[in-house]
Amino acid sequence: MKKKLNCVLLIDDDLGTNFINQMLIKKADITENVQTVLNGKEAIDFITNKGKYEKAGNVFPKPMLTLLDINMPVMDGWEFLEIYKNLEIHQKGEIIIVMLTTSLNPHDKKRAENFSDVSGFKNKPLTLEIIKDIMQKHFPDYL
Repeated sequence: MKKKLNCVLLIDDDLGTNFINQMLIKKADITENVQTVLNGKEAIDFITNKGKYEKAGNVFPKPMLTLLDINMPVMDGWEFLEIYKNLEIHQKGEIIIVMLTTSLNPHDKKRAENFSDVSGFKNKPLTLEIIKDIMQKHFPDYL
């Protein structure tokens, strides 16, 4: 039996996109746990066990893979990354963050490269091929 990721976190304000991405991740069979949040603020709350995601103790979810959209209300992907980089290591774990966006702006890709926490930049829509590429690059032991 192959190893699976503990959790994949989808950060995107589009419910349809989240639904399709969940179905693709399920089909790829890389995890049993897909969490979706609608903006960067909810993602920070999820990662740090705050707000509606509050849990007792110091056990943090530490999703192994996060797919991050750029343009969202409340807190966009860039604002999320600014806050995320200052989180405690015991909250972050070793999360692989891949930006998944409709943006074709080369400035956005260049900007993403300036964040050490960003491991990749992919254009929507998510496909099984993109998932396979992410898994081969970042999680070869899970194939």
